[in-house]
Amino acid sequence: MDKRIIAAILGVMALIVVGLGILIFIQVRGPSVPVYEADTFSGDADSAAPAIDSGARIEIEKLRQQIEGLTEEVNRLQGEINRLESSRAPATAPRDGGLTPFVPDGDNQIVGSYAQVVLIAARRELNKGVRIASPSYLESVFGKPREVLSSRCETMTNKRLADKLRVDTVGPIRVQMLQPAIDSLREVFEKIRTTDPDLYDRINTSGSLCVRHIRGAPGRTSTHAFGLSVDLNIDGRLDTLGDGKTQLGLTILADFFRDAGWYWGAGFTREDSMHFEASRDLVEKWIAEGKL
Repeated sequence: MDKRIIAAILGVMALIVVGLGILIFIQVRGPSVPVYEADTFSGDADSAAPAIDSGARIEIEKLRQQIEGLTEEVNRLQGEINRLESSRAPATAPRDGGLTPFVPDGDNQIVGSYAQVVLIAARRELNKGVRIASPSYLESVFGKPREVLSSRCETMTNKRLADKLRVDTVGPIRVQMLQPAIDSLREVFEKIRTTDPDLYDRINTSGSLCVRHIRGAPGRTSTHAFGLSVDLNIDGRLDTLGDGKTQLGLTILADFFRDAGWYWGAGFTREDSMHFEASRDLVEKWIAEGKL
């Protein structure tokens, strides 16, 4: 076997080992993702910002892509070796053993590309410790947001809720939500702005209040009907519902929202990673404070 081929394979494998070592080092030494625990949530706006390092998250994704590329190169080299060994024709084989120089992909496009689509890891654990404010719970506390719900977004007629409904510009977006939810959302966005201004500038919304029933399920109230949830996206690109994937930027936003006591729709049975809603703990807190 050509010594140059062996040397090339060993070189690529060494790069993979180095890459894995760096990836493990970042994950072990990097800031941990905060996990919201219901019994410790205080809702204090002055509490410390979440230990979030967007740069580390992006570097991890960058290394993963590089490792995948190196693995593919090893597989290509192995295929070349098998071809050469089976041909047994040195006279016709290229003088360089058939190898082509390894060409890097260039600048990795993940850096700064918060709209990059990635798999959602451990979806069922995303909202651990955060209680969801389900429509059935909200109806038991406030009643229906409207007497008769249709598939269209209509006016909220529940007086208790309607009196707290506001339209306001919050951070980079404009929403129609209940006042305490807007106040909380403003605090979340301010922490994002000071921690990751590049991401903040690319946040967009797909809507907030929509008083209707769940499409295809008459009688079941949409979670958007109470003015306590908002759909977000990066660069105006809508996420595909239910595919188990999301935008890289949304995974970073989710850390801030979880720290503030919000529930992320990526953990729903049918994944909806654009969706963020105030948790039951927040709702109960606002009720106790007389805000709802």
